[in-house]
Amino acid sequence: MADNYKSKKVISIGVVKELTGLSERQIRYNEQRKLIFPERTANGTRKYSFSDVETLVEIAEKREEGVQSFEIRKEMLKDKQKKEGESQMRRKMIRGQLNAHFRAND
Repeated sequence: MADNYKSKKVISIGVVKELTGLSERQIRYNEQRKLIFPERTANGTRKYSFSDVETLVEIAEKREEGVQSFEIRKEMLKDKQKKEGESQMRRKMIRGQLNAHFRAND
């Protein structure tokens, strides 16, 4: 829960510009390439999270190294799948430990 604040979409594009050093055009480009996913307010204003800001910085660093956006997206998808797999494995291990513990106490 300590990292929960990182996922809240509360930051305006102007603040994101200041934090990252990117232009609005660069930020919107990353959204168009499906590398970040800001929320929209009722009047259409984009709102970003601290996680989005971190992602934008990582993307900018990779772009400076010459990595193409489709390669970044592919890598991000692979990382997401890996994390989901690790999370599923952790849940299975905990479930197994709980089952073993409570069966041993029967």
